[in-house]
Amino acid sequence: MFIPIWILALIGVSAVIFIVWAILLAAGRNPLPFPDFGSRIFSAASIDGKAAIVELLALYGVKERFQANTGEVQRSIMWDGTIINLPSEEVLKKLNFQAASIGLVVSDPEAGARAAADFLRSKGFTAEVILDAEPELPIAFVTTDAMVGTVLNFRKHVIHMPRPK
Repeated sequence: MFIPIWILALIGVSAVIFIVWAILLAAGRNPLPFPDFGSRIFSAASIDGKAAIVELLALYGVKERFQANTGEVQRSIMWDGTIINLPSEEVLKKLNFQAASIGLVVSDPEAGARAAADFLRSKGFTAEVILDAEPELPIAFVTTDAMVGTVLNFRKHVIHMPRPK
């Protein structure tokens, strides 16, 4: 049976790419935007505090992947999906000074936030949907007394978010 060399080369290259990707994935360095499990967001008290925390995390193997800054929030997105940010005073005020966040991926952020707020209210908690905390991004927030110091945020998949500046 004759197998053309180009088919063997294609299979070989595909195998190498898959092996490299698998190694990167196992090492926590997935170069692809899939899967997107959302994020866990922690806020620093100052720009120097953010820089120090990012540097400290790197010492322990959690390295910065890229930054996604807007006019309202400076973000360092780590390889494991953790986000260290520095929100503006205006954003913090809109979110009732709750600085941490659990980020969830949904196709429609506003509908996801409204459904979550309805769910929390049905369980006896207060919940408020906030759509204008960061107008540059399609993110909807829910503040609730079910959490202390933490909001929920609903965003589209990372491939549907605007490119970082």
